[in-house]
Amino acid sequence: MSWLHSASVDLAATATVNEAVDSVNTWWQDPATQENLLERPLKIALILIVAFAVHFVLSRVIKRAANRSIHKPGGTLGLRRTAVREDTPQARAQEGRRQARIRTLSNVGRSAAAIVIWVWAALAILSEMDVNVAPLIASAGVAGVALGFGAQSLVKDFISGIFMLLENQYGVGDSVSVNGVQGTVEDMTLRVTTLRDIDGVLWYIRNGDINQVGNQSDTYSVARLEIPVSLAADPKRAAKVILTAARASANDQAIRPSVISEPELLGVSTFATDHMTYRVTLRTMPGDQWSVARSMYEDILEALHEAGVTLPGTQPVVIKYHPDNHGAGTSRKELPEHGDHATGTGKR
Repeated sequence: MSWLHSASVDLAATATVNEAVDSVNTWWQDPATQENLLERPLKIALILIVAFAVHFVLSRVIKRAANRSIHKPGGTLGLRRTAVREDTPQARAQEGRRQARIRTLSNVGRSAAAIVIWVWAALAILSEMDVNVAPLIASAGVAGVALGFGAQSLVKDFISGIFMLLENQYGVGDSVSVNGVQGTVEDMTLRVTTLRDIDGVLWYIRNGDINQVGNQSDTYSVARLEIPVSLAADPKRAAKVILTAARASANDQAIRPSVISEPELLGVSTFATDHMTYRVTLRTMPGDQWSVARSMYEDILEALHEAGVTLPGTQPVVIKYHPDNHGAGTSRKELPEHGDHATGTGKR
């Protein structure tokens, strides 16, 4: 009897194992199981591989295009060809600005590509996981419209910043005038431009609010000097002294690296009751016009003093007595009509 009992137990165990095997086979052969364990993970892995590959390729293409343009003088990301510039301090300064702009555009381009690629990958993975992405896309569309209405100024700032970079309107280190604020650009993003004015005040100006920009550091700057001379001075002699002093000052080693062109005397620019003003201009390196002008003012003033050219404000003031003023209580004593008022000498 014992062997019969053992045989029945073995048969029952075999039947249980067979049922388990059949159950596993049935579960494995179920299309839903194969889709969840094989097809779906493979598709998700394929999406990730494609996203990684596309991201890597686009990043490399953008980076190589930027590097090629940086190492090619005058290049602009392969969009157009420009003439090769001469190797001058002015050209080197412009080349530095161009390279900085290209690097910024390259970073922006790679960031935009990464956002587009990985948003697509996320939506594709959610779709493979049987998540209905249509409501998400519709909600994103509605949210985008609402955000567009609520954040129009923000979108305007970003679009303006992109075009400012593309058109190379100004860059970090340039002296610009924006919305009545004049200063040096310390930072520039797609949304805000940061200026430091002459008093040290830091200004934050949204790119969307910028309508006009005056760049005083693009390619070259102009130093403009206004030299006042007394009307009693000889005009031709004063002009000769000013021009000679300006040329000598421009060749001074202290400012010579910042000077691009020879000083040019434009003649008398204005007349006043006691003086006339001579205008002198010359081109300088971008942003160096003020330091050059300060140095040249000192040298020109010294030359005018040495040449004895009369300057406004150095002549005596003559006050004459008039009989009609006697009733007003004025003194009947006349002051010297000519001569040095400070010493009281002169001719009556």
